[in-house]
Amino acid sequence: MSLKLHNAMWPGLVGKEEGTDHPPISLDRMLELTKNAEVDGKHFDGVDLFLFHPHTDPNASDDDIKRMADQIAEAGFKVGSLVAPVWPGTVGGCAFGSEEDRDNFVHAVAVSCKIADALKANGVRDYGIIRIDSAGGPADFAKDEAANTKLLAETFQRAGAVAAEHGERLAAEGEICWGGMHSWKHMLNTLEETGMPSTVGFQADLAHTYLYLLGYNAPEHALLKEGYSEEEFWAAYKTMTDALRPWTIDFHVAQNDGSVHGTGSHDKTGRHCQADDPNGKLDITRCSEMWLKDYDQRGIKHICWDGCMFDNAVLEQGSTWNAILDAMLKVQAAV
Repeated sequence: MSLKLHNAMWPGLVGKEEGTDHPPISLDRMLELTKNAEVDGKHFDGVDLFLFHPHTDPNASDDDIKRMADQIAEAGFKVGSLVAPVWPGTVGGCAFGSEEDRDNFVHAVAVSCKIADALKANGVRDYGIIRIDSAGGPADFAKDEAANTKLLAETFQRAGAVAAEHGERLAAEGEICWGGMHSWKHMLNTLEETGMPSTVGFQADLAHTYLYLLGYNAPEHALLKEGYSEEEFWAAYKTMTDALRPWTIDFHVAQNDGSVHGTGSHDKTGRHCQADDPNGKLDITRCSEMWLKDYDQRGIKHICWDGCMFDNAVLEQGSTWNAILDAMLKVQAAV
């Protein structure tokens, strides 16, 4: 069975601020933009959700979740992966922080599992994971890497136990802005220390993992130097994907121009650029193939586009989503 194609809803939220030229884009509008995308008569199959305001109240009632589920079903979509509100200022806290922070992190996963159960009960979610990260920065993590790796792993273990009770799996997204996950080596160490491969895995995003190669926040783990050749790139890419692919249970198609970016309250991380950006550094299809080898053996049933921190004017253009869908279809056909 071919991989289902999903669009992320959080580009309407990440880096957006009320009272600016780039306010949040409603879930209604993000669903509409996704539904309108079409390439050769083909469309997106579903959406992945961010479980926080203004798209989703993490404390929503069952009736509220049913209304959202009905809204998504009416648009013709299924729900796949869910982003847990693990960060300070939402529900959670740093996974290697204080005891209260760590308890809040686990609580955020429990809240997400409850919503996942309601979506399943309402018939709109049959597959996907719950996405997490460490909710803490690399600078704080670096104060004691060994101790913080253990704390982070212990928190992931606790959260994984909660997820398993609900039949869910957790996927930690590799971004350079999250401590203990800010290089491919740190990410691998965290996953191995957690030691729950059937429950806690990795979410690979093409844009973010490209920065892993360059060692942006961990130069000691860089696999490439500026001015690298194409041969060096693919050798480095193989090293990274061979190490992290066995842990990869969720996948984001994306593009990156080699720079970092952050807007609003979001720290700098691998810059997402448009799927057809001429400055894009990645062969999207070939890179995706390397991550998605034997994807079915790891329970992956869908892939999702992730492109955050674009101007609202870009997100409101139908051509943006058609180019994205076209890139997704090429990945689907290749794997």
